[in-house]
Amino acid sequence: MTTKNNKTYLITGGAGFIGFYLSKQLLEQGLKVIGFDNLNNYYDVNLKQSRLGVLKDFDNYSFIKGDLANKDEVEEVFNTYHPDIIVNLGAQAGVRYSIENPDTYIQSNVMGFFNILEGCRHNKVEHLVYASSSSVYGANKKIPFSTEDKVDKPVSLYAATKKSNELMAYTYSHLYGIPATGLRFFTVYGPYGRPDMAYYSFTKAILEGKPIKVFNHGDMYRDFTYIDDIVTGIVNILPNPPQKDENGATHKLYNIGNNKPEKLMDFIQTLEQCLGKEAIKEYHPMQPGDVYQTYADVTDLMNDFDFKPDTPISVGLAKFVEWYREYYKVGK
Repeated sequence: MTTKNNKTYLITGGAGFIGFYLSKQLLEQGLKVIGFDNLNNYYDVNLKQSRLGVLKDFDNYSFIKGDLANKDEVEEVFNTYHPDIIVNLGAQAGVRYSIENPDTYIQSNVMGFFNILEGCRHNKVEHLVYASSSSVYGANKKIPFSTEDKVDKPVSLYAATKKSNELMAYTYSHLYGIPATGLRFFTVYGPYGRPDMAYYSFTKAILEGKPIKVFNHGDMYRDFTYIDDIVTGIVNILPNPPQKDENGATHKLYNIGNNKPEKLMDFIQTLEQCLGKEAIKEYHPMQPGDVYQTYADVTDLMNDFDFKPDTPISVGLAKFVEWYREYYKVGK
């Protein structure tokens, strides 16, 4: 497919879940994509390699194994490829793991993001789009969560690093004129997803006849967002850098979520129906760093792009289960 758009897109976390799908979408549009990822072993590296295997079939795709926290490696990518648009999805993910291994989060999410900002500062970049997280809302009680809400009480280090990314991006936008958009993702799920996410580990356990851990005794709500909706949201935003605000910064934040919290027990029941098998449930209290509810206000996304995620969990989970059975060769 040919296109008039000859821009180069640098996607960090390129072997990750969202990075993979976004890269595939852009490549299918005939665009040039550079993937950057350190392929760490936080979860199964084979899954990351499987994603890369799909992407490497595209002629206009290049992959660099590198670490965001290594300034020289990041500078080399900028100097070699001169990317026009940066999508920073590379980060150490996971709320609970940030309690066990905080160093990784500071290296990847703070130092790594700083290196990306410096790369944008010293190179003519048209738009920096970066992943934030619904975790920044912490223990906020007001729902739905709006980008206008105060988010200065994070309840995990992961959330604190994501909030710091937003502050750093705003500062660099203000000082150096870097157009930057931060995306607060809400519980992204789907085929080729992250094995540390509940829906994935639940599926594995249910099929193996092992118990699943249900936290806060099932009394939790999550705004589950299907991967295709996330990618559509990003693709809409990429060619549309924000306008200057009253301080002269070209920076904006968006929630990308389904705008429909699901009760955890209903989510599990839907997954059971997709699998045709009931889960053995172990009930536990709330985990440190977890929040009771997430719920995205997507008014800005609708106003600016006439789009909101709307894939129901019955559809999204069915697609995930179909992929899971095929990928892991697990029959009915």
